[in-house]
Amino acid sequence: MPLQYPSLAQRLFRRRSTRITSEGVQFLLFTLAIGIAAINTGNNLFYLLLAMMLSLILISGIVAEHSLRRLEFHRHLPDHLIVNEPATATLVVKNRKSQFPSFSLKLFDVSDGRELDRGLEIRQLLPGASRLLSYPIVATRRGRLRLDGIRTGTEFPFGLFMKRTFYPIEETVIVCPELKPIDEGLLQGLLTAGPEHIVNRRGHGNDLYNLRLYQAGDDSRKIHWPTTARTSQLTVRETEAEDQRRAIVYLPTVAPVSHDALFEQAVSITASIVQLLAQRGYGLQLIVGSSRSSFGQGDLHFLGLLRMLALCERRSPPAESPVSGEPPGDPLEAQEGKMIVVQSWLGPNDIEPRHPTILIDGAVIAGASHAV
Repeated sequence: MPLQYPSLAQRLFRRRSTRITSEGVQFLLFTLAIGIAAINTGNNLFYLLLAMMLSLILISGIVAEHSLRRLEFHRHLPDHLIVNEPATATLVVKNRKSQFPSFSLKLFDVSDGRELDRGLEIRQLLPGASRLLSYPIVATRRGRLRLDGIRTGTEFPFGLFMKRTFYPIEETVIVCPELKPIDEGLLQGLLTAGPEHIVNRRGHGNDLYNLRLYQAGDDSRKIHWPTTARTSQLTVRETEAEDQRRAIVYLPTVAPVSHDALFEQAVSITASIVQLLAQRGYGLQLIVGSSRSSFGQGDLHFLGLLRMLALCERRSPPAESPVSGEPPGDPLEAQEGKMIVVQSWLGPNDIEPRHPTILIDGAVIAGASHAV
């Protein structure tokens, strides 16, 4: 089969569209009426008026086309978004034409084929000039938000037609789950259920962890002189690392389609719990389905956990497969910290739950409705 190359008209109008405005409809009807009157009467004045009105239509298309040509766009998005939390995006528009300005530009974000009106307008953009526009962006669902490009439109010069063209600028940003305040009942359950599970290990701190014989390279300031004097052997003290509270947060991803909204609520609760524990200095590990993070602390680790939750997907359960609330992995590993499980589905008998079930160290904690 021979290759078919697109024609000039197809390349020119592939990403362009023209919509007639209400004023344009009235103008065309009036032009049609003048044309009928000119044919019926043969009056030269009617023909002159008809020619003028047709030339206005032609000029409108040419001028609008020049306003939309040779524009350059650069968009800057935040590194990540959080559901229902506004963030600021910036858009740089440059007119690369050397002689002709652009007028009355309206700009729209395009995502999944939909136009998103951000209220962006530019009245005039001179040749070679740039304009920086900032606008709020709010994501309504977690996951990947893909922006395909910018659609630019203008009604210049007479408002008869809305002429539009599309500039592709593909960008993707991760949308993290919604973070909500923790309900008082759930907060008390998180802080009081079970021991703190302090992990005793050597590190930088003030509390005594162990005494041992001096080794080459040890800091002389750590020599424990009372023990050294008693045993006649150089003895150094090891301190216990501070802030070693640990927690493992587990989110099962198996749930039927009927629990889809409940699963999204469980993802939001999990993210809110992770945020609370991270703010209190816990070392956190997150298990989402079969994915597992490492233990860690700090803003970068917290952001990585949010990204795991942002990209997780609900999986439908196999037919007649029992569902266990126990997390995967070695049970001894779970003893290194507080185990928090957020379940959106408990099994085939879980028909119409109101809230996800939260277990801390195996005990069901009330207060799953965490929104204040």
